[in-house]
Amino acid sequence: MTDLILGPVIAAVDAVGRGAWDWWIVAGLVVAVLVAQVVEETAMSDERPGWHRHPNGGGWVEDTASVDETAYVGPDARVFETARVSGSAWVYGTARVCGAAEVSGTARVSGTAEVSGAAEVSGNAEVFGAARVSETARVSGDAEVYGNARVSGTAEVSGDAEVSGNAEVFGAAQVSAPRHVLTVGPIGSEDQTLTLFRAETGYWVSVGCWRPDGATLDDLTAEVQRRAPDHADEYEAAMALCRVRIEEWEVQR
Repeated sequence: MTDLILGPVIAAVDAVGRGAWDWWIVAGLVVAVLVAQVVEETAMSDERPGWHRHPNGGGWVEDTASVDETAYVGPDARVFETARVSGSAWVYGTARVCGAAEVSGTARVSGTAEVSGAAEVSGNAEVFGAARVSETARVSGDAEVYGNARVSGTAEVSGDAEVSGNAEVFGAAQVSAPRHVLTVGPIGSEDQTLTLFRAETGYWVSVGCWRPDGATLDDLTAEVQRRAPDHADEYEAAMALCRVRIEEWEVQR
């Protein structure tokens, strides 16, 4: 586009130098040319084969995806692949809904958040910030997932639960209240985040990329002794808090 603009500008300046036109005429000509070219460039940017702009919000929707007219897709948001957005759900900011994911009800997905795989976000749930919900995870009710949090596997986050910060909730998680997730960090030699969450039976614990299915505090103790024995005291203090929370969950069951 730069070359297209410079051509008319150079020609106009040359005309003034030869006394052909007055400055005000040249200025008007240049403005008209710039406006015309910006309009043309904008029109070209709306031509994207296999995609269309959603009428409610103007966001891009791939033709293979499905978005109800009542749903809102903001101008910088994207819904693609075979994803579905229905009801009065909103997708805005630079959020992405892709794969076979579904966003329904009055749910909100915003910021740079992404909902992918076969995940579902429904009810009044909100996913925002840089959060990710993937695989077959479910976020519903008034739950919120935000920050850099990750929800994956067959995890269920519901009620008024909050999953935030660097928390990672996955596998058979059953999180329905804010106190069903506990994070401690930075911790250890690599300044990672320890996440403890309530599961369908019992609890699961993870630290950074160490996230075996069904891991217990005993498993974590063994891993710390193997990989970071110099930080054993720090981990033991964190696990003492975890034990208090686990006891609380057991009383509630």
